[in-house]
Amino acid sequence: MIFWIVNIVLLLIIGFLFLLLSMFWPPDSPWAPWWKTNKKTARAMCRLAKVSKNDVIYDLGSGTGTALIIAAKEFGARGVGIEIDPLRFLISSMLLHSNRLSHKIKIVRKNFFDINISNATVIFTYLVPKALERLKPKLLRELKPGTLLVSFRYEISLPLESFDKANDIFLYKIPIKKSFS
Repeated sequence: MIFWIVNIVLLLIIGFLFLLLSMFWPPDSPWAPWWKTNKKTARAMCRLAKVSKNDVIYDLGSGTGTALIIAAKEFGARGVGIEIDPLRFLISSMLLHSNRLSHKIKIVRKNFFDINISNATVIFTYLVPKALERLKPKLLRELKPGTLLVSFRYEISLPLESFDKANDIFLYKIPIKKSFS
């Protein structure tokens, strides 16, 4: 019996340490920390991208779905959240259900590298620089020219349309594909 209690206590301590570590996660790490986009930032992202009811937003690494919920409830957009983490997927699914947004937002539990994102008019990201650079070829390959990319906190080497300095939000536009004929 004591064996199980010790193991449970150790598991709780390790979980707490991982949560604490995620607050100070190095931005050049290839792994995704458990960062959360707050409602104020989500609203600023939507305003910067001029999100409307005509938009389909894909949130890559959607976490608990805060940005998508704000986009749907306050701006009328539809969306797809892609989240690989089972706990965040479960939390976002419950939040969608409790907010009665299941008809406007779909959450997919997969790696965003394995999902076709070509239907997006706007992409939301809160990803570390290494993940953004790995993502760039996929963005250029799958997204239509003119699709907007909203990146919270971190830059990517794409044409910058606008920068909201107060909220640390970058707005990019996918460029026209150049043909080499």
